[in-house]
Amino acid sequence: MFFTRTQRYLASIPKEDIKNRLIGNHVKIHDMDFEVYEKDHSLRIIPHAEQSEGIKTLPITRVEMNEEGNKMNIVVTSKMRKLDSGGPILIMFFCTFLILASLILMAVDGEPKMTYSLLGIGSGIFIVFFIRMQMGYFDYVRKIRSYVKSQMDFA
Repeated sequence: MFFTRTQRYLASIPKEDIKNRLIGNHVKIHDMDFEVYEKDHSLRIIPHAEQSEGIKTLPITRVEMNEEGNKMNIVVTSKMRKLDSGGPILIMFFCTFLILASLILMAVDGEPKMTYSLLGIGSGIFIVFFIRMQMGYFDYVRKIRSYVKSQMDFA
């Protein structure tokens, strides 16, 4: 929902060649191992988080391939693992609540210190959260997409 990213590519490579290039490979990103396997007529790139010591927010990526004439339409969709989604969604709702509360206080002429404090705290937490997500989860997503794209000869 909030953390799902989709990218579409067109390639002139046959579907079986794409599968042969990707299936069974391992991708190493930030010392985290991701494996590519086939499930339900699509490819999945999943993290091996059992060797991870810290708490990380990791994506599960699905690569779907549809033939359109002589071109192959490749759709790469990354979603956050259900196990990891609780914390980030909770932080987003908390920041939204703080910012909305400050806006409501502004509208009803509430105490300026409280109003601006809530706005600053909510915005500050969200900015730190956004930067951390860009350096973590979204970086994994970008690097997995670039790996899939590097395995193709896109024109």
